[in-house]
Amino acid sequence: MRAQRQREQQPYSRNRQGAAFRNLHRPSVELGYHAMKTLTMSRVIGVLMTALMMCSVGAAIQAPQAITPQDKADIQGLVTGYARTLGSCAASEYADLFADTGYFASGFRGQVSGRERLIAMVQSERQCIAPSGATPSARPGPTVVIDVTPTGVRGIADLGAAGQYEDEYVKTPKGWRFAARTVITPAEKAAGLDAKEMRAIRRFASGPQDAEDFWAAGQDGVKRFRSAGVVLGVSNGSVTGRVYLKDGGYYDDVYEKTPQGYWRFKSRAYVAGTN
Repeated sequence: MRAQRQREQQPYSRNRQGAAFRNLHRPSVELGYHAMKTLTMSRVIGVLMTALMMCSVGAAIQAPQAITPQDKADIQGLVTGYARTLGSCAASEYADLFADTGYFASGFRGQVSGRERLIAMVQSERQCIAPSGATPSARPGPTVVIDVTPTGVRGIADLGAAGQYEDEYVKTPKGWRFAARTVITPAEKAAGLDAKEMRAIRRFASGPQDAEDFWAAGQDGVKRFRSAGVVLGVSNGSVTGRVYLKDGGYYDDVYEKTPQGYWRFKSRAYVAGTN
């Protein structure tokens, strides 16, 4: 009888022990669950707050710069001043129209930045290489169409059959200046080039061994500034380039655009220098 009672009590005891074990550990399990739930919610809230902050910062960065009618008049004055100083060969005044990091770019000239290069470029202009006593005439400035974008203030100045200027402006303590001015010819535009595409090509086609400047002798035998960086052109609808090197040679390039929208080399040939 005693053994029978013991056998009858054992399941009960084991059940009670199992229940006690479950009851003992249930609070910690539930606590862990709630802690995990709280931690998860905290992470979610943190992520949402970070995303909102990033959106706010992004919105602040992307907000277009407000410009006044006076700003527009000053920018037009900058464009007019460009035509006047270039046409009259006022090289130092011309360079003053660019911001410290500003540049002029064209297919023929490459990308010309820095005050000394800008001055040398104007001094090498055809109308500025004239017999003594000749006074070049100032050019009238085109009307610029100004566009305020999330990335800055831009402008297009129509040059008629000669193409157009694509500008980027920046306001400095000295007033509005060119951050960039790029000439786009009709042939370049037809080949799919604009200021952005030219920058993209120059970025991948140049390298540490490229010559920074190229100086060429004129008919009078005097060497004058010709170009900086990658010189671009269009031949039979293809975009070509020439990259002058420090060893006196150069690369002759042909570029093509991939279906994904990236420029790449179609061909590159090295031509040794004659020095």
